[in-house]
Amino acid sequence: MASSIGPVPPALEEFFNRVRPVVDDAISKLAAAEFREDPIAGRRYSRATSIVSSAYKRHGAILQRALLERLKDCPRLRVWTEDEFKLSHESLRQVRIAERLESLLDTRLPYGDRERIVRADVLVFDEEDRTLKAYNVKRGNGSYDAGKKRTIHEELVRTQMLLNDYGRRLGLPVESEKVHIVFYYGLMSLPPPLAIPGDALDSHFRYQVREAIECVNAYFVSRLMRLIEIEE
Repeated sequence: MASSIGPVPPALEEFFNRVRPVVDDAISKLAAAEFREDPIAGRRYSRATSIVSSAYKRHGAILQRALLERLKDCPRLRVWTEDEFKLSHESLRQVRIAERLESLLDTRLPYGDRERIVRADVLVFDEEDRTLKAYNVKRGNGSYDAGKKRTIHEELVRTQMLLNDYGRRLGLPVESEKVHIVFYYGLMSLPPPLAIPGDALDSHFRYQVREAIECVNAYFVSRLMRLIEIEE
C-alpha cells in the first residue's frame, strides 16, 4: 500500500490503516479552523502560524493513538484506554502528607472512590509477566512550569497507588504495576524511571513501536505541509 509518504512497510499496513483516519480527521479540522490575521504577519503567515500552533496540540493525540494501536499488535499484551480513571480521596490525602512522592510508589489503595478523574492514555497488561502499566503520552518537545510538573507527578503517583486494585477489579491477575509518562521527543519534565523518552520505547516494551509511530508522524507532516502551502 502507498501513502503520500511512499510505500508503507507491509508489516505496518494494517496498523497504518487504523491510524490514518485519525490523522486525516485532524488535518480536516485544521483546514476548517478560522484564524485571525496578524497586522505584521499578513494573511499567509498568520494562517500558517495558526495551523502549526493548532497542529502541535493535535499531534499529541495522534501520538497517543499511534502507540495504543501499535501495542495492540503485540500478542502478549492487552491494551486499552481509560477515559475516566478514578483518583480517590485517600490518594489525595496521601500525596498531601507525603514528604516525598516517590515514597508512595509502593503503596496500594482500593480503587473505586472518586475525588476526581483523569485519563489514562494507554493501559497495558502483559500476559507473560502479569504486569499492569499505565501511560500518559506527551510530545515532550517543550517544558512545563513547576506547578504543572507537580500536578503531573501527583497524578502519576495517585494512579500508581490505585492501579493494582483497578486491574484486579477487571479480573486481571496483576502481580505488579507501574505508571509512566512518555515524553516522545525526549525533553522530559520528570526523571526516569517515571519518564520514558521516545527512543527508549522499543526496549521498554520489548516490541518494535518506534518505526510504526514514525510512519504516522511522516504522514501527518506531509499532509500538514501541503495544507500550509495551500494559498487561499
